[in-house]
Amino acid sequence: MSDYTPPKVWTWDKESGGRFANINRPIAGPTHEAELAVGVHPLQLYSLATPNGVKVTILLEELLALGHSGAEYDAWLVRITKGDQFSSGYVAVNPNSKTPVLVDHSVQPPVRVFESGAILLYLAERFGAFLPTAPRQRTEALSWLFWQMGSAPYLGGGFGHFYAYAPSKIAYAIDRFAMEVKRQLDVLDRHLADHEYMSGGAYSIADMAIWPWYGALAKGLLYDAGEFLSVHEYTHVIRWADALAERPAVQRGRRVNRAWGDPASQLHERHDASDFEALAQEQPDAEG
Repeated sequence: MSDYTPPKVWTWDKESGGRFANINRPIAGPTHEAELAVGVHPLQLYSLATPNGVKVTILLEELLALGHSGAEYDAWLVRITKGDQFSSGYVAVNPNSKTPVLVDHSVQPPVRVFESGAILLYLAERFGAFLPTAPRQRTEALSWLFWQMGSAPYLGGGFGHFYAYAPSKIAYAIDRFAMEVKRQLDVLDRHLADHEYMSGGAYSIADMAIWPWYGALAKGLLYDAGEFLSVHEYTHVIRWADALAERPAVQRGRRVNRAWGDPASQLHERHDASDFEALAQEQPDAEG
């Protein structure tokens, strides 16, 4: 039981604690002046290899692998713990100050796209790839895309926060969100028992959206919570997650803007396909 009684009027307590307390605040807008860097390619991505960022870099790498040269991109690292997302330049293209954000300079004035699901849909429609064109299959893919966008906050901001990041362990919060996350995994597992991919038989942006969150969770790579959530039970999710992990574009995409873990997995910024070759030369004995 908690002895906390909500006040009549809530006020911001800067000492609330938690891993991200230094960047959390109840107001929007920039905290400092700084322009965004712009590279040579029309597509400019400002991101971090969190699950939401990985969705987009996977799609970009898959588009390039399919031969869409117009999908060449610069990926700039946004260090969220240092508050890069609150610069004036960043807020101008993403008023929500979250990662990732994409700016398309192939049109004038440039188009900004924020929210990872919107970026996936924008790129899939622009290049005519990884989104079924038949109405029934397209609708199925979009349903799962928006399922992920609506469900992941319960996984990340709910379970992940209270299980891994909160300054104190609150049984009610952890139990509540663990129950919901296991329900979500069961939703996926039941669907994937009868389907190779999320929209049916075709790999799509729905898979790319769900895999960095729930694929990583099913493989025990998210929040170190695999045993706690008994993820081994979700065999169909694991089969699907393993299949996507074998794709070379997925392997490349998850490295981009990664700034933690095995050095062989980190490509802080990506400005050309040769950047992956340089990373491999630096770590000749490292694996994916």
